[in-house]
Amino acid sequence: MIITGSCLCGAIHYAASGPPRLAGFCFCHDCRKASGSGFMPFMGFDAGQLQFSGTPRQHHGLSARGTIAVRNFCGDCGGLVFGGIIGTDTSHTIYAGSLDDPGQFRPQIGIFGRDRPAWVTVPPGITIYATMPDQASPA
Repeated sequence: MIITGSCLCGAIHYAASGPPRLAGFCFCHDCRKASGSGFMPFMGFDAGQLQFSGTPRQHHGLSARGTIAVRNFCGDCGGLVFGGIIGTDTSHTIYAGSLDDPGQFRPQIGIFGRDRPAWVTVPPGITIYATMPDQASPA
């Protein structure tokens, strides 16, 4: 299984070999602001599964865990593509809106459900956590 995607203009590409470790929706304040929506659909991969091409720009911000979160986007079209630092981080978050085949996104969880806007409808079968799965039980 190969999962591919890119920014809007195609300057930043990625290819992932194999399925993601997890997939879901993040409802936190930062993801809502970054996506311009009520949530950020994401897929988590080990760094060794991914190959990137292009030179992304980065935004650094404080994560919910108190660490620095890095979002990579295209400097030309502004498309948000992935999270993490290439060559440093052991895993990366791919933003599902950047997938070439959106049918490859199969969400299983929702995180930061405490921050989910009331107007966001969650598909059936998704386990929603109040914060992160390792920090809280399902909401």
